[in-house]
Amino acid sequence: MKLKNIIILGVATVALTSCDDLFEPAMENNLDISQMYSDPQFARGMIDNAFLVLPYDGSPSTDVATDDAVSNDADNNYKKMATGSWASDMNPVNQWDVRYHAIQYCNLFLENCDKVLWDYTSESLNEMHRDLYKGQAYALRGLHFFYLLRAHAGMAGGQLMGVPIHLSSEDFSSDFNQPRNTFKECIDQIMADFDEALKYLPQEYGDVDAASVPAKYKQMGADDAEYNRAFGSLQRGKIDGRMIAAFKAQVALLAASPAFESAGAATWEQAAQLAAASLKNVGGLAGMDPEGWHWFSNTAFIEAFKFTNPDPAEICWRGTVGESHSLEADNFPPSLYGKGRVNPTQNLVDAFPMANGYPISASASGYNSSDPYANRDPRLKAYILVNGETQGANGSAINTAIDATTLDGINRENGASTKTGYYLRKLMRSDVNLDPSSTTDKKHFGARIRYTEIFLDYAEAANEAQGPRANVGGANYSAYDVIKAIRHRAGVGGDSDPYLEECAASKEKMRELIRNERRLELCFENHRFWDLRRWKANLNDTARGMEISTNTAGALVFKPIDVEQRSYQDYMIYGPIPYSELMKYSNLVQNDGWR
Repeated sequence: MKLKNIIILGVATVALTSCDDLFEPAMENNLDISQMYSDPQFARGMIDNAFLVLPYDGSPSTDVATDDAVSNDADNNYKKMATGSWASDMNPVNQWDVRYHAIQYCNLFLENCDKVLWDYTSESLNEMHRDLYKGQAYALRGLHFFYLLRAHAGMAGGQLMGVPIHLSSEDFSSDFNQPRNTFKECIDQIMADFDEALKYLPQEYGDVDAASVPAKYKQMGADDAEYNRAFGSLQRGKIDGRMIAAFKAQVALLAASPAFESAGAATWEQAAQLAAASLKNVGGLAGMDPEGWHWFSNTAFIEAFKFTNPDPAEICWRGTVGESHSLEADNFPPSLYGKGRVNPTQNLVDAFPMANGYPISASASGYNSSDPYANRDPRLKAYILVNGETQGANGSAINTAIDATTLDGINRENGASTKTGYYLRKLMRSDVNLDPSSTTDKKHFGARIRYTEIFLDYAEAANEAQGPRANVGGANYSAYDVIKAIRHRAGVGGDSDPYLEECAASKEKMRELIRNERRLELCFENHRFWDLRRWKANLNDTARGMEISTNTAGALVFKPIDVEQRSYQDYMIYGPIPYSELMKYSNLVQNDGWR
């Protein structure tokens, strides 16, 4: 680790910079840590740095290392990972350095924040700002530890191990040669950080009247104007109690999953309880956003959005909201001036059921292989651009057939055309124009945590704990109820949803359905890579595509094809400890199977 290089910090910038610039500032720009005591902007910079490097990616990346997508970019590191190049010294999902850097910032802040003069005009404002940023620091430390653990925990010598826990800042004299803590110790510490953060943070940011100022601050003389400066709508986007409840649900789900359950860090019952607690913040099942499955295309809301506005019911924690066309430039078909980078697979297309709710393999589905996209789950065409559908500001029909007259056709040109016969639609604004003579930017609403994810967390945990129809963890709804609601809002299964009723008779069949619904709802949001591993699922399904041609009678012919072989070893359900760290520190032990 390079922690010893960041003991003395520079003032954080609020603009994104490279990691090198962020964590190894030039010495002439460094300021002594005591600068923060009289400079609250400098103190906030530490938390800003920990915020800026959170690992939320607004575009698909890890998806191309799964059976859901491939990349047409031969140099894509996730593609290399999936096809046999994943190693402890070539790890695209490595989180080691950047997470520990962020944790160091949090530790430094927590050790010094009580000495900071946050506001010299008011004792109560000084206290509220201290609480605000102290709460952020504890929550961020827990969150960075979570992502570090998810990427690097694993079996080592027969025991499920985590990562070294650092709860104090380190300097040049620190002993960096620390052993790994157990997985359970790490989970316990993450949850402890979240609980500590809750002591300081409000449940939700927003302006209040004088009667609603918390007693703690009212007793210090705070009025509503002061409270709103510290915890009002201007703070929306920062971590609050609602988000921490979702974090805890995510952590418990990971800990209860097959790959990690041996540590005894969380049970399915506990995971269901924490997910249910998070969902109370939207009113439980009744609060499910009916438009939540296509939040990214809710253009009227997105265009009118202001930073101080409340989020839609689907969004627990938003990412950035800004005007751009980068997602479209990367993923639009080449006829629309895009690079067509992320290509959904036939594997994923086949996972979408028919509109009647049956999987396409079921005899009752009505699936027609000669017209494979007809009468399907509406999410299919909302998330994936299939042959003949339109895209772009001008509504151009896209031909992905092998005999297409444009570069949109399958395998027409390396690095530009689709390799699977499909292009990405989800997350993007179809009204973006990439024509170099009239390029337009559009607002995009990034979602870090969707409540649909937490509903699916609950469904999975509740089903594993007590079966499909049990109300678990204080909820007044079951896994069955959640899946029925998710499918119904997307227009799947009709009022009776007979396939769901079949699945509800068995925990095993319901598990399969829940996992498939999770795959569909969260596709291209960087979940499946981690889900497959925590489930100890098959990682080596060949990525497939669809080759379309025209026969002599003028009819389209659909031929499934193999596109890309996956090459993962069994031990790769866990990621490696970085090779460079093992070379430096003898007390670190590698996960089994890795070198």
